[in-house]
Amino acid sequence: MFRLRIKVTHCPRRALALTDTPRPDCPDCLGEGGIAHDYGDHTGEYAGTEWESCPCWTQWAVILLPLPRWPRRPPTGYSDEPPF
Repeated sequence: MFRLRIKVTHCPRRALALTDTPRPDCPDCLGEGGIAHDYGDHTGEYAGTEWESCPCWTQWAVILLPLPRWPRRPPTGYSDEPPF
């Protein structure tokens, strides 16, 4: 069962997208949507984190509707009011 929500995306331009959310009671990821694995280099120092997504949700998103751009406002010019 999908737990859908509407989200604003910014690539390649602003749009509304329909996305799935992780299952809140998932015993594997505890509702976070995936499991983070820290790894180190050959000296044992921290080198980064890999993300393994949980099968309780899907990362696919469906773009529903591109959002319109705001119209440009013409300059209002200068005011005749004193600056106080």
